[in-house]
Amino acid sequence: MALSDSVTTCLSPPVHYVICKLGFEKKDTYDISNILSENGEVCWQAVTEHVCYLKSDQSVDYIKSIRSLGPVCESVNLHFKSLTKEQFGIQYALWFRWTNCTELFLEVFDVLQYAQTTEVVLGLMKLTSCLERALGDVYLLIGKDCPFLLRDLLASEPLAVVFGQAVMNVLRVFIGSPYGLNLRNVLWHGFAAPQEIPAKYCAMLLFLTAGLGQLLQTYLLQTKCILVHRPYVVFVSLEELDVFPGKYLTISKFLLCYLGHEALSIAEELVKLSSLVLKTMLPFWMAALTAFRQSRYADCVILLLPQLEVGLRLLFTATNKCPNRLLTAEPSALYTTFDEMLAKHLDNEEVNQLPAVLEEPAMASEFLWDFLNHQEGPRVRDRLSHGEINLEAFPREVANQIVAFAITLLCRFSDEDMFAFKEHMVIKPLMNCASCYRSRFHPISRLKKQVLECMKNIHLWLELPIVPEEHVQTIKGLEGNAEASNLMLIISEIISQLQQYMPENCCSSDDPINSVLTERLLIALCDTHICTLYSPRPVLEILVVLRKISTQCHQVSEQVIASTELRYRQWMNKALRSRQRHNYLRMLNSIKFLSPMLRLILVLITLELVNIHLVCKKNPFDYQQYLKFLKSVLQYTENLVTYTSPEKNKWDETMELTKKALIKIRKISDRKLMLMQLAT
Repeated sequence: MALSDSVTTCLSPPVHYVICKLGFEKKDTYDISNILSENGEVCWQAVTEHVCYLKSDQSVDYIKSIRSLGPVCESVNLHFKSLTKEQFGIQYALWFRWTNCTELFLEVFDVLQYAQTTEVVLGLMKLTSCLERALGDVYLLIGKDCPFLLRDLLASEPLAVVFGQAVMNVLRVFIGSPYGLNLRNVLWHGFAAPQEIPAKYCAMLLFLTAGLGQLLQTYLLQTKCILVHRPYVVFVSLEELDVFPGKYLTISKFLLCYLGHEALSIAEELVKLSSLVLKTMLPFWMAALTAFRQSRYADCVILLLPQLEVGLRLLFTATNKCPNRLLTAEPSALYTTFDEMLAKHLDNEEVNQLPAVLEEPAMASEFLWDFLNHQEGPRVRDRLSHGEINLEAFPREVANQIVAFAITLLCRFSDEDMFAFKEHMVIKPLMNCASCYRSRFHPISRLKKQVLECMKNIHLWLELPIVPEEHVQTIKGLEGNAEASNLMLIISEIISQLQQYMPENCCSSDDPINSVLTERLLIALCDTHICTLYSPRPVLEILVVLRKISTQCHQVSEQVIASTELRYRQWMNKALRSRQRHNYLRMLNSIKFLSPMLRLILVLITLELVNIHLVCKKNPFDYQQYLKFLKSVLQYTENLVTYTSPEKNKWDETMELTKKALIKIRKISDRKLMLMQLAT
């Protein structure tokens, strides 16, 4: 607790000076009429005159510019305070439409009237994210791939073409450049306390956004272009984000949807006691809980994520003995953000000690990687901070998980005797569920999900309609039954050889290709815990290939089901020509070996997945040979997708393809190059 009490700011002295003092050094009173015409237009030339440039290379002199713009910002802030909400709406609402978030900007004006520091910071964070999104839409009027980073977006040529370079330089003084105020990054990474952000900078960005709207309208009229807003990202499969399933589901929903009563009181007490919470940041935590109670889920998460970063940064700097990294970095140095705190090594190549300090290191790290970093996860902070989400429709389910995670961390890192809290009927289930959390969005986890979904799809083949046997006997010239039986025999032999690497209760020597047993085997294997943290490059490279194989297998299965059902209906309706009838029967013959073949591949890649980390033990030559083998299996499945497609329907060719693939699998197995064989 001593450290969290002693820290009075997370802004380094130079950054603190730039944000809190530099813009107040000039005491001049600036007349608003200099930059705002009588009809409400922003006089950009008067604004851009306050941006100063270095004589050496004509780049922006951020220190002089901030000092010069200080009185201008104060004048804008006072002007806004002199307006009623109705007056502001009449004068400015039209100029916010280009952002697609007019109401949000009007809300920020409301906040400025009361100057509550926490709400001003929240408004500024929302404003910068929505402004970035809108600027990205403008960029796409001319450019193709919108830059991901705000600093690159503001420095881009398309925006300079639309708005003018001088105008973009004004924006860069406030956001996007580490040499300027850099308000967006400082806030979203949790470095600034509520009282450290002057409200006048929020007012100025509101003013500049309206001015950008005026410039954009002129550009659109001249070029006859139409601004198109990209659709918002929508979180899908929200059930996958439910960390507290099963018997704890009702309890966790009670806790997180009923924070207005006992659970909220517990959370507020935890905030006051936890060593993760800096006292200067306490207002943010309380505001986040209040926002949740009021069903403002986006506001809750926007406030909470930077504070989780601050708390973990506090632990990170203490455990790695680098207290200087608690503060904002200078432009030439590295910010300590989630990315660095979740890494295996520090920037000096020493081992990061933070995971060892966490009571449940895998849980905390895997949760954060899942929700913030993994490409197939929700990437909550990225989505919010870059304006990709409709804030009004932010799902409660996501906020539930972030709040629950925060509560478990607060509980773990509290100096007082927390036994009573941990054993509370509301908290204990959360702690239990959190302690056994496993990644859901790491490529390993996604492959497990793919395998099970594919197996479930293949299992549907058992229910496919088949023409009566007496109908088949009327067709002459149908061959291949012996070849199909031979392929099934080879598949059976390979699976029998692999049984030594399988759980005993999931295989049968009498019927190794049994569908039910295969499904049970895959479920058992996918239930095996595999480390997902700090996966080395070879592991990730192999995972890419395994996932592609699984995807192709699923595609084959889908195509077989669709083709079988269609041809059956056509057969029964006597709508098939002679050649089509022969082709249909060849397809039915191919299904006999394709089903066990696909199941063999799923078993193979899942056994390899369970032993995936052993790939790092292979020497470079063996690794390349192994990768080459997997790519040959991938090629086989890709060819299967082609041949089983409705356009091709080349069922005889699938037989020859499968025969060659089985020969390769058996050859690699005999050479003991598979990962499962390294484990024994």
